[in-house]
Amino acid sequence: MRRAVGSKTLRALRYRNFQLFFAGQLISLIGTWMQSVAQSWLVYRLTGSPALLGLATFAGQIPIFILSPVAGYAADRLNRRQVVIATQTASMVLALILAALTLLDLVKIWQIFVLAALLGVVSAFDIPARQSFLVEMVGRDDLMNAIALNSSMFNGARIAGPAIAGILVAKIGEGWCFFANGVSYVAVIWGLLLMRVTAFPAAPAHLSAWETIREGFHYVGRTIPMRAIVQLIALVSFAGMPYTVLMPIFADRILHSGAQGLGILMGATGAGALIAALLLASRTGLNGFTTWIPSSAAGFAVSLAIFAVSRQMALSCLMLFIAGFAVMLQVGASNTLIQSMVPDHLRGRAMSVYSMMYLGVGPIGAAAAGFAADQFGAAATLVAGAAICLAASALFAMELPAIRRVARELVRKQQGWEEVPITEILDPAPAP
Repeated sequence: MRRAVGSKTLRALRYRNFQLFFAGQLISLIGTWMQSVAQSWLVYRLTGSPALLGLATFAGQIPIFILSPVAGYAADRLNRRQVVIATQTASMVLALILAALTLLDLVKIWQIFVLAALLGVVSAFDIPARQSFLVEMVGRDDLMNAIALNSSMFNGARIAGPAIAGILVAKIGEGWCFFANGVSYVAVIWGLLLMRVTAFPAAPAHLSAWETIREGFHYVGRTIPMRAIVQLIALVSFAGMPYTVLMPIFADRILHSGAQGLGILMGATGAGALIAALLLASRTGLNGFTTWIPSSAAGFAVSLAIFAVSRQMALSCLMLFIAGFAVMLQVGASNTLIQSMVPDHLRGRAMSVYSMMYLGVGPIGAAAAGFAADQFGAAATLVAGAAICLAASALFAMELPAIRRVARELVRKQQGWEEVPITEILDPAPAP
């Protein structure tokens, strides 16, 4: 029985290409999380400003919001493996530049902002291409499991990376974390080069680039469940996810635990998210996902509010564990549902809209949270954000009957069970 559960949970690892991807990405993502924590601490050490913490995140992620439509077009028109190799190589170069500046004691706050913005440009093209590339590695039958295992890997690294970074920053400084991240990209690039992949052929280009981009937005905007999912993701990203930006303030000023405490807090979030990702990986069907999305968003909101007012390290870690678990359930179920509903020729553009709402809206919230924390305090800022997330989850729950009906029909259509008239799936087109 236990072996059967394990085989279900790890079934995407039967594929050689996914094995290479998984191993390389795991090493690389540990480095990425090390850099994320070290960079936040470096900005905080150089400035001591909550507003600049928010603006650093804004600089690193706003390119995703701006460039995601173009990146989605690229993911549907270009070879996805080659796009991911290019983006991972560029990320490695940027990490090594930041490492050199920091280790030589030449780093300035403006340089961090510029490098963060350049990495954001790279990430804008990397995310939809990498997410869309999963189906080329494992096929449709095991796509759901590959998405969940990919999330498990991301959040496993989210535990190890911050913990390692907290120790390294306290002992030898931020620069070695950036260097380790740069070197870690070698693993994922090597794995990608070793793959043998038959790429999905791009659909004939019967539309201009602008019309192709607009087609993706039009499809997501008029498809009831996709629209509801990305709207909820956007609100949670804007109001709730900036808690990660303010984490150095909680670690230093409220919990008095320094850089190592920051690593522990980030690791607690990652541990909860890892458990949720493994739960998703053990699933073989989509039943219940439409209910998980609003309920997990509500759970995230409640745990975030309690974390905001906590003054005890143990309680704070527990709430972050629950928050990480809840938000991973929401994000993982959302990603899986979208990829299960969307046709292949629109996959890259649909994932670009998803990443635009999930990661692109986040920096706007991070900048707003930084300024709000300067004026009203970090705790009050998080409580207000939690209230917005709770209200958004309630609005999603009110639409559940329509969301569930249309999502079921879209999944059936993509799996070839039956043809569904498009008029039953999409909202009516607006009058000209």
